[in-house]
Amino acid sequence: MKLIISSVSGEPIYEQIKTQIRDAVLNGELKAGEGLPSLRKLAKELRISVLTVTRAYNELADEGVVRNIQGKGTFVMDKGNELMMRQLETQVRGSLAEAAKAAKAAGIPLERLGEMLAEEYDKTQ
Repeated sequence: MKLIISSVSGEPIYEQIKTQIRDAVLNGELKAGEGLPSLRKLAKELRISVLTVTRAYNELADEGVVRNIQGKGTFVMDKGNELMMRQLETQVRGSLAEAAKAAKAAGIPLERLGEMLAEEYDKTQ
């Protein structure tokens, strides 16, 4: 996983780190049990303060995305974690809201939209 930090985005660096790690977990790029880079290593790579990385990791741990194990590191939590499941559901609801708006704009009836959703669901593994 490669993190890209922008100093001109206006978003705090720790938030950029959190967002990118959370997205990598949610889309499967980072798997459950996988270790994240150490605080010092990531801070050095990104040329930022260790405190900034610590804040990002701690907030991700509070959200249930990762787990800090003292002396061992920070590891991705299983997607079965209740907090992760809520976040995944929120992400799905957002996508469904976009699909519903597009379907309404295109005049696609709810029944057909449901059929389309079922077809796409069946295509995924």
